[in-house]
Amino acid sequence: MQARCWYRSSTLWIFVGLFLGILLGGFLPQDSYPTWYKVFYFCSKAFIGLIKGLIVPLLVSTIVVGIAQTGDARSVGRMGVKSLLYFEIVTTIALFIGLLIANTVRPGVSLPLDLGAHPALSAAKPMSGWDIALHALPTNVVKHAAEGDVLPLVVFATLFGVALTRVGEVGKPVLSFFQGAAHTMFRYTDFVMRLTPIGVFGAMAYNVSHMAAGQAVGTNLVKGWPAVSHLLLQYARLVGSLYLALFALVLFVFVPVMVITKTPVFRFLKAIHDPVLTAFSTASSEAALPKLLDRLVAFGVPNRVAGFVVPTGYSFNLDGSTLYLVLASLTIAQAAHIELSLSQQIAMILTLMLTSKGIAGVPRATLVIIAATCDGFGLPGEAGVAMLLAVDEVMDMARTSVNVIGNGLAAVVIAKWEGVFGTERAVDPYDVEARAL
Repeated sequence: MQARCWYRSSTLWIFVGLFLGILLGGFLPQDSYPTWYKVFYFCSKAFIGLIKGLIVPLLVSTIVVGIAQTGDARSVGRMGVKSLLYFEIVTTIALFIGLLIANTVRPGVSLPLDLGAHPALSAAKPMSGWDIALHALPTNVVKHAAEGDVLPLVVFATLFGVALTRVGEVGKPVLSFFQGAAHTMFRYTDFVMRLTPIGVFGAMAYNVSHMAAGQAVGTNLVKGWPAVSHLLLQYARLVGSLYLALFALVLFVFVPVMVITKTPVFRFLKAIHDPVLTAFSTASSEAALPKLLDRLVAFGVPNRVAGFVVPTGYSFNLDGSTLYLVLASLTIAQAAHIELSLSQQIAMILTLMLTSKGIAGVPRATLVIIAATCDGFGLPGEAGVAMLLAVDEVMDMARTSVNVIGNGLAAVVIAKWEGVFGTERAVDPYDVEARAL
């Protein structure tokens, strides 16, 4: 195999974009350089906008083709049951890890809680189990596509693929159309993915420039430095507790799952490191979705499995966000000096087991769910969310990355459970770097 030039590595340029974004964002704060801030904003939002334009046609075409080619509706139902079972087990473990870290580190003890704060939250409420079931049923495919509502689109594409297996020869032109669409979308995805370093640069520069606004060192800040440094340390404790909990989730849950399923740990992490880095820098799972699907297929997961499990996991298997829900809720309780009993904490976990399944369908999802859950347990939900907003972006980057890792691993697990891992790729499934830019 011909050696690939180092300067054509997508990972290298993503790291370059990440570094330059931090550097320029810090030197060009929003309040002093508003024009540059708009440039950063454009680079970030334009890239994510292009990614969102990929998701619907890519998912629908790959799911329809994958299911239609199997010709077995029972395998689809079996895969769905296995996916939901796996999702529920892992997200429940994530909730208990968040509970353990929150009670051990107690990150909210010294955080300032302004009971008069009222952040601008969406009027939407977390969905109940019945609401989620109704929401999953496709009612208007065009509307779902326009809104980027993934879950009902997955259900529609699955049922459409099953129906296509039942119409025989008449359905061959339709299948050929979706096959052509799928191949075209993967090529189009490759074009957009070449812009990833620019999107990463824009996202980091935009966030750092915003955080750097108003932070120039002046007389008042110098005089008040002890109070400021104490506040920063308390927030650092909160951020550190989340990163610790997420690391524990990866180390004590994801890694054992890889060992049990005989998935090479380092090869898997190497295979998905680009989409994980994209998710971290943009704090957007959607930005990582097309590349994650592509890398999973290269790793050995069949298209039909990756195209079904990963989008479904975006509603039911957000392990990082689920862990954050319980950690943040208990942090608010600690900041409010309200001690919840063990039974109350377990009841909170049971509540979050249901409400967390509707994360993908709620604007500003985790914040809305945290506020609603806290209100249900007599905690100052809105004031607590206002307190968390100061570092929510930094925490969102980490939990989004773990969401991507968890969904990628879920696709591998289901493919192995179904006995189809590595059956649809003639090339070495671990030779991912050969397919990089």
